[in-house]
Amino acid sequence: MVMKYWKLGVLFLTLSLSASAQKFAYVDTEYILNQIPEYKQAKEQLAKISKEWQSEVEAAQREVDEMRKTYELERILLTDDLQKERLEAIAAKEQAVRALQQRYFGGEGELFTKRRELIKPVQDQVFNAINDMADRGGYSMIFDSSKGGCVLFVDPKIDKSDLVLRELGY
Repeated sequence: MVMKYWKLGVLFLTLSLSASAQKFAYVDTEYILNQIPEYKQAKEQLAKISKEWQSEVEAAQREVDEMRKTYELERILLTDDLQKERLEAIAAKEQAVRALQQRYFGGEGELFTKRRELIKPVQDQVFNAINDMADRGGYSMIFDSSKGGCVLFVDPKIDKSDLVLRELGY
């Protein structure tokens, strides 16, 4: 039993010594990105496009709502065939609205594609700068403290965000 605890103690000592020899740092990628004008411009452009597309989807949805409202008002005057025809037209228009919404905002929609086109190059540039900084500085690990990262305590002396910005020329 004593031998088991002794081995466990040696293991903890070894792990703590190896961990103390490593260099760690953190960066706040959200802070870094928000300091880069190209990123801000890309976000503004995406917001503008998104707003335009959302307006288009909402206008199409209003048409569906108006079709449904008109149908409800006229339903008692319509023959069974006309009722069926109108309901099919409403269903087709609803399907078109869903397709439009999916085309713009779906998982592989145009907004996703546009975001990848505009923002990914800037994110890649930041990622490469962080990798270069880690290589030159001999860092074993660099944490990202933005977006709910799991950093509970951070010593401000190891924040390298401004160093990354300088590396990028900002």
